[in-house]
Amino acid sequence: MIRSLQRLLAALALVLLPQPVLAYGAFGHATIARIAMANVSPVTRAKVLALMAKAPLLETPTCKAAKIDDLSVWPDCIRALGPRFSYTAAWHYQDVDICAPFTLKPACRDGNCVSAQIDRQIRLLKDKSLPPRERLMALAFLVHFTGDLHMPLHAGEHNDAGGNQVSAGYGIYAPDRLNLHSVWDGPLAERAITDGPSLVRHYSTEEAAPLAAGTIEDWSRESWQLSRDIVYSSAGLSNVCTTKPSARAVLDDATIARLVPVQRLQVQRAGLRLARELDEAFGS
Repeated sequence: MIRSLQRLLAALALVLLPQPVLAYGAFGHATIARIAMANVSPVTRAKVLALMAKAPLLETPTCKAAKIDDLSVWPDCIRALGPRFSYTAAWHYQDVDICAPFTLKPACRDGNCVSAQIDRQIRLLKDKSLPPRERLMALAFLVHFTGDLHMPLHAGEHNDAGGNQVSAGYGIYAPDRLNLHSVWDGPLAERAITDGPSLVRHYSTEEAAPLAAGTIEDWSRESWQLSRDIVYSSAGLSNVCTTKPSARAVLDDATIARLVPVQRLQVQRAGLRLARELDEAFGS
C-alpha cells in the first residue's frame, strides 16, 4: 500500500515539473550517488566530504551542494539560474540515433555531450592545482552526468528529443504532459529503485567488478542499445525508424514489470561505475 502510494505521488509530481523532465529526477540521482558513496574507498569518501564542505564557494544559494543528495542534482538545479550556467545544457545527453550505426562523433562535437563531459570532469578532479571551487563543480558534474548517461533516453533516440516528443501512458496513469522520457525518468525509475532490497549498500568486489567494468564509450553504447532494443519497442514503437509515432505510447502493467529489472540494473551500474570514477579521480 505504501509503495503504491509512493508511485502514485511520484507520477503526479511529474505533471508539475517543467519540460523536459531531467534524467532520473532527484530520487534516481540521489540513489546513484548514495550507492557510489557506499562503495568508494575510505580515502575517497573523506576527500569527497571535504570538497562538499566548500559548497559556499559555488555561490549558488538556491542550489545546495553540501550533501550528496543535493550535490547529485546541482547540475540540474543551476539550469534555472539563467545565462550563468546555460552553457552546460548540452552536457546532460548525447543524441545518438538508434536507427543508425553507433558513433559518438556527431553527438559529441566540441565535447558537448554527456560522455565527453564525464571524461573531462574526471580530469579536472585529478588536477590538484585547480581552485577548490572548480574541483567541486567537477565533482557535482561527474556525479550527475554518470547518472544521466545510464538513463537510456539520454544516450539514444530518434529525432524526438530523447523521447520527450513521444506522448506516453504509464499503466493506468496517462496525463497529457507525460511522455516516454518522463516515464523512464520518474515513475519507472522510482518503481525500480523501491522494488526489492535496497540498492544502496556495500557490494563485494566479486559483485561490483562486472557491473563497474568497461569504458565510458562502452557505457554509452550499452545505454544506446537499451534505448534501441528495449525502450522504444516496449512502448509499442518498434517501427520508430520508419514511421513517426502518431499514437500515444503505452506501458501497461505487464510491460512495466518487465522493465523494472532493466531500470534497476542501470541504477546499480551507474552507482558502482561512479564509485570507480571517484576512486580514480581522487587517486584512491
